[in-house]
Amino acid sequence: MIRQPVLLRILLAAVLMTGTGCSSLSLGKRIREPIKADYAIQDTEFRDSIGNLVGSPLVDGNNITELLNGDEIFGSMVKAIQGAKTSITMEMYIWSSGKASDPFVDAIVERARAGVKVRLLIDAVGSARLKGEDIKRMTDAGAVLARYNPPIFLRFFKVNHRTHRKLLVVDGRIGFIGGVCISDPWMGNAQPPNWRDTHFRIEGPAVGAMQAIFADNWQQTKSEVLHGKDYFPYIKPDGSMLAQCFKSGPSEGAETARLTYLLSFAAANKSIRISHAYFVPDELVLDALVAATERGVKVEIIFPRKIDNIAVRKATWSRFKKLLESGALFYEYQPTLYHCKVVIVDDIWSMVGSVNFDDRSMRINDEANMNVLDRAFAQKLIETFEDDKSKSKPLTKETFAKRKPWTRFADWFGGLFAPQL
Repeated sequence: MIRQPVLLRILLAAVLMTGTGCSSLSLGKRIREPIKADYAIQDTEFRDSIGNLVGSPLVDGNNITELLNGDEIFGSMVKAIQGAKTSITMEMYIWSSGKASDPFVDAIVERARAGVKVRLLIDAVGSARLKGEDIKRMTDAGAVLARYNPPIFLRFFKVNHRTHRKLLVVDGRIGFIGGVCISDPWMGNAQPPNWRDTHFRIEGPAVGAMQAIFADNWQQTKSEVLHGKDYFPYIKPDGSMLAQCFKSGPSEGAETARLTYLLSFAAANKSIRISHAYFVPDELVLDALVAATERGVKVEIIFPRKIDNIAVRKATWSRFKKLLESGALFYEYQPTLYHCKVVIVDDIWSMVGSVNFDDRSMRINDEANMNVLDRAFAQKLIETFEDDKSKSKPLTKETFAKRKPWTRFADWFGGLFAPQL
């Protein structure tokens, strides 16, 4: 017998999601055939292919720092804002007034009054809890703030299309990208019930591509072109890491995020490590992972025990059977909510940013991701992966098979709505 509360929640979520329009199934451009690669991640052929296909080449000379959880992430971001001399640009999905937000507002107000050009793009739905008085403080100081895709009547059927990006660029030289939102549940150091999350600070030429991603949506929303040295200065090399930043979204780059996963999995020879909050791969991506395990690649996946969306959890479990049977290893993160979006391939190639491992990120929302080809950087992420794994419970084929009938049905039913999750 199915537990009524669980089933009712899934049914309600399905109705709400399918009622928003903009189904990903309506998009014409889509990869439908498996990708096969006869080269490795380290080969020039891979680097040239992925750079040209996503429209953003890998550039040398970057220094990228991993930041863990709110304590590290927010402090680093606010410090960069406080040091701004020419410009601050930020695109944010969720920005809510509160303790996490206050230092950002204070720093932006101070820098805007000092003459720094401030451009803020917030998602009209995700950032609905940014209070009017905070917005007024920033705009009165000289900042320009815009809301992305407000759900007004004429745009009702686009309400499902959000900007899920989390970008901050200071002076066109320092960039931040990752999973964190400016909201109190991200504060602290992943203590329950707050989020465990990862963000990245970038210095080097790759920041120019990140700024261009922001400028594109800013132009779309405000019809203003950002240009000149205040936004796009000459950036000297600041390290030795090869990196690329790229955008994805339903209007432009509809398949770029999905393409990076498919091509990377096809070129993998040794290992694939995935730590993702929302793991709901489509059939083609799922088959690419199965194919990797069948040719001897070790596939490990960390997913959350605690999640903020019951429908996503059910859809996630609907994807496990084929991978478990192929030999993939699953680990259920236990301590608190898990919001990471990190993939590491062959101990050298890392994919990080705002893209979730689901159709919503890959086809419906605007996203921004960063790929890094660097062994030392990947090793740092692997250390974090192993630490998260030590706090996780392995999911075995036996445990998966012992789920109760109502649980199996709820998982299957949730999987039907994966294209909207």
